[in-house]
Amino acid sequence: MESFFVQLASINDVKQFVNAATSLPCEVDVRAGRYLVNGKSIMGLLSIDLAEPVCIEVCGTAKQAEQLKAMVSSHVMEK
Repeated sequence: MESFFVQLASINDVKQFVNAATSLPCEVDVRAGRYLVNGKSIMGLLSIDLAEPVCIEVCGTAKQAEQLKAMVSSHVMEK
């Protein structure tokens, strides 16, 4: 499992992220504090606090994690 942080500041950011995550065959989880939601679910992402960066956990290969990171590179945060 690979992980990295992203900042999703708007609904368009969430849509872009979900579209990118959905293109992968593996599971993508989003962790915000103690909450864990499906990264392929718009409703799931909108139910958590997106004011702070969230942790993305790609439950696949390192290559799949790098693909997702490249697709959402403008939102990736270093933490």
